[in-house]
Amino acid sequence: MAEKAQYEELIRQFSAFGAVKRELGRILPADCPGGSAAVLTLLGRHGDMRMSKLAELLAVDMSVTSRHVAHIAERGWIERSPDPADKRSRILRLTAAGQDVLDDLSERTTQLLAHRLSDWTDEEVGQLTRLMTRLRASFDDCRAAHARPAAPPAVAQTTRTPAITT
Repeated sequence: MAEKAQYEELIRQFSAFGAVKRELGRILPADCPGGSAAVLTLLGRHGDMRMSKLAELLAVDMSVTSRHVAHIAERGWIERSPDPADKRSRILRLTAAGQDVLDDLSERTTQLLAHRLSDWTDEEVGQLTRLMTRLRASFDDCRAAHARPAAPPAVAQTTRTPAITT
């Protein structure tokens, strides 16, 4: 087990990570706030899904999920259709316009990370990715459990998975 001082330093680093999230948030288009980007990212990664599954992956309640979904549906980035197995439920599906937005988000995120981490080796980026995945799993984050196997850094950042998730 790590020493107390190591955990205290880790807490300081977590606090400082807010600056990273803020910069990632600044690159989002004006009509695509972080919650919307997270929804698009999850639909791009996992495919069509029910609202309840999306809420689970976002780790937020259904009312928050509904607001995010309404926002992106109004822009034509997703479509909601009845679930054949349960007509009361809706299946969410990314549209071509939504895929275009997702591709743009991925490109913006990739460029920012490539710029900010330009002095990092591929191995260092890969190590950070592995450690962050492990950290999320240690906190029982359902998104980490559903994550794809780690890909090489150049691929991991270009597979329509912008780092803007909640």
